[in-house]
Amino acid sequence: MKHSKIGGLDVSRIGLGAMSMSAFYNLAERDDIESVRTIHRALDLGVTHIDTAEVYGPYTNEELVGRAIKGFRDKVVLATKFGLVSHENGGSRITDSRPANIRTAIEGSLRRLGTDYIDLYYQHRVDPQTPIEDTVGMLADLVAEGKIRYIGLSEAGPDTIRRAHAVHPITALQTEYSLWSRDPEAGLLPLLRELGIGFVPYSPLGHGFLTGQISSPDQLADDDWRKTNPRFTGENFQRNLQLVDEVNEVATQLNATPAQVALAWLLAQGDDIAPIPGTKRVARVEENTAADQLELTVDQLERLNNLTPASGERHEEGAMKFIDR
Repeated sequence: MKHSKIGGLDVSRIGLGAMSMSAFYNLAERDDIESVRTIHRALDLGVTHIDTAEVYGPYTNEELVGRAIKGFRDKVVLATKFGLVSHENGGSRITDSRPANIRTAIEGSLRRLGTDYIDLYYQHRVDPQTPIEDTVGMLADLVAEGKIRYIGLSEAGPDTIRRAHAVHPITALQTEYSLWSRDPEAGLLPLLRELGIGFVPYSPLGHGFLTGQISSPDQLADDDWRKTNPRFTGENFQRNLQLVDEVNEVATQLNATPAQVALAWLLAQGDDIAPIPGTKRVARVEENTAADQLELTVDQLERLNNLTPASGERHEEGAMKFIDR
């Protein structure tokens, strides 16, 4: 597996997002034994970058990752996130990046992950009630104490990124980026490169849509959050299938899968980009990591660059309020 530099942090070019092992996608299919096998297989294939968060579950995903990496900690660049669990004022999925809440969050994450430090610690969503300077100041203290090594932001806007970076160097920004979510190209990517911040695209396969394996919303369980996602519903779903057809045609030329083409396209966007496709299955992690060896021609890249953007907002209205702020 080739490696990328995100900020000053060395990671495998393709990482592993662990969220779907415990939360949000087809929850009835949860299988912790297979998930642990998936993490171990990823490590065997050269993946070093594993991403989780305290809100996934909540808490259960960190516990799962902690069990899986026991005995392998020195092989893992471990990333987790805080800020969507308010430990004293509201519980799960409540933004809270007050310094006191971060103190509680980091201790819980360290305990669940079975480690004494986090390699990359992200603010999961910007908290409008807490100045970013206060949040990053607390994170800088955790760096000085050795509890975290690098600081990240997720779904932050340009002004917030600049203000945060002025307090302490930000290593990585995590935001959705893929062939069907191209928004970061306009403003975020140039800013990150100006500041020397790496980019970690989450959902690089469009929440599974770009794999070509979802042909109808009926394939999604009722408790799957994608069931109400604008891009997975109504006319948007049918329009977006056309985008997948285009990706599949390129895949056929390369004797590859649509997922591999989508990941290879992302990797071609720069050496400072390190996507974290998520899965809970060994077969999928094998498929995804094989994209590291896939080379797209100039003509194929141009064709993919010119695809019609996905139809529909990437999240429902309530969730979009937490984006780019």
